[in-house]
Amino acid sequence: MSNTKIEKLLQRRKELARELSLHTGVLHGTWVERYTMCSRKNCKCHHGEKHGPRYHLAVMENGKQRQHYIRMANKELAMKGLEHDRRIEQILQEMTKINLELMKEGAYEDD
Repeated sequence: MSNTKIEKLLQRRKELARELSLHTGVLHGTWVERYTMCSRKNCKCHHGEKHGPRYHLAVMENGKQRQHYIRMANKELAMKGLEHDRRIEQILQEMTKINLELMKEGAYEDD
């Protein structure tokens, strides 16, 4: 591989590392919308129209899943946080690909 190609890979890796710092609003987890039934026998929820949706973010904490309630007013913020998470995952995949290519060429360095 040419030095120019290696330099381009290193430059792209730096750009990706800089972009990572822009995603401070990240929320890492799974979006859950829950519909429920109450205990009132004559309620509409017992006839097909369940209560909800209620929003939760399922996250792993100490090896266990925990669901955090998200207020309806915060739904859009939570969705943006999940978008940050998806972009971070893309960045990490691209950085891994670059680093593997650099390793293969003997040009990998852990900054």
